[in-house]
Amino acid sequence: MAQQKQQFGGIKWGSAFFGWLTATGTALLLTALVAAAGTAIGLATADTGAGQAVDEATRAAQDPATAATVGLTGSIVLLVILFLAYVCGGYVAGRMARFSGVKQGVAVWVWAVVIAIVIAALGALAGSQFDVLANLNGLPRLPINEGTLTTGGIIAALLALAAALAGAILGGLAGMRYHRKVDRAGFDH
Repeated sequence: MAQQKQQFGGIKWGSAFFGWLTATGTALLLTALVAAAGTAIGLATADTGAGQAVDEATRAAQDPATAATVGLTGSIVLLVILFLAYVCGGYVAGRMARFSGVKQGVAVWVWAVVIAIVIAALGALAGSQFDVLANLNGLPRLPINEGTLTTGGIIAALLALAAALAGAILGGLAGMRYHRKVDRAGFDH
């Protein structure tokens, strides 16, 4: 197995890309489930439009206690969604690549960072009407933009990056672990 790891180990960027796709899709699905749950318990309705949601958020923001609770709850939900999504993405990359689960998890995270930078650069060059991320309401996003970036926003962004990285690494290890079980099973018989 050491010879196999030496020959076939390392980062497999294709596997990591499919892990990133899995993480992105999982984040989208989990965000939709959270939104549906919010609708089901009455936080929003199917008829709640974007304007009405903004008005309600603005009213909540004027009450410091409500704003802090909503902000903290939203941040925790975002971190959990990112963590779980990147566990799934890292798992896919780790399973596909077989070896180097930690490296595969990091590679999934690197794909996410590189794609986010490319999209942000294209949005900056093309203008706000072509800002793809701002127009995708289904993806989990930090509630900050370049005009309101504060210390709290920077900390939230760093926590989101750390949650995604930790999830991707753990997922990569879990995906690789499956292959270790298969390898051990071959020696038992």
